Amino acid sequence: MIEVKNLHRHFGGFRAVDGATLEIETGSITGLVGPNGAGKTTLFNVVAGVLPPTSGQVLMAGEDITGLPPHVLFHKGLLRTFQIAHEFASMSCRENLMMVPGEQTGETLWNTWFGRKRIADEERALRAKADEVLEFLTIEHLADHKAGQVSGGQKKLLELGRTMMVDARIVFLDEVGAGVNRTLLNTIGDAIIRLNKERGYTFCMIEHDMDFIGRLCDPVIVMAEGKVLSKGTIDEIKADERVIEAYLGTGLKNKEAVG
Repeated sequence: MIEVKNLHRHFGGFRAVDGATLEIETGSITGLVGPNGAGKTTLFNVVAGVLPPTSGQVLMAGEDITGLPPHVLFHKGLLRTFQIAHEFASMSCRENLMMVPGEQTGETLWNTWFGRKRIADEERALRAKADEVLEFLTIEHLADHKAGQVSGGQKKLLELGRTMMVDARIVFLDEVGAGVNRTLLNTIGDAIIRLNKERGYTFCMIEHDMDFIGRLCDPVIVMAEGKVLSKGTIDEIKADERVIEAYLGTGLKNKEAVG
């Protein structure tokens, strides 16, 4: 689904991403881990079009998408969520979902005058789809609540719900579990697994909770100092001396500490 080839992103003399090369297989839930400052979020931002690369290439299903802006990638089915949820706080959870699909009929001034029936029909369909998504995520009881007033974990579920309102092919999740209690984290994990298995979503996720990564992800890719350090199953990653060194700055004597 995604190929990243010798990708660089520099900020002055600082090389946040320094020659990273990796692949995300279609239909996988791929984990991306590494110590703070490893370049994970910068890599996400470059792949998702938020930042242009200094050099290198990004391919999606064989198509060169290097440097394309987020709105173009959105229409190609590449979406990302953020560590801090970006909701429309004064709108309801249902309305937040209904806002997602692009090129809606009601967005054109002419149609607001002469296409009212078409707008009404479209909004009914969007409302039904939004309610289906909320039910899938088990937060249908929040449909009419203002999005700014729900909990952090519920906002993360709502962000995941936005990806379900369009035909997403791959979703990049940036610390979906950050600040989320264990019960809601399990709900989020269940939703990701169902979207992967039932609807064919491909995921790549940054996460620091290794238990969460271990439950969902295969393979797991480790970054350090802007480069890809290792790739494997969660057990292989935990046993990799290079990974232990990157996290702890020590050798095998501290291996038990990452178990």
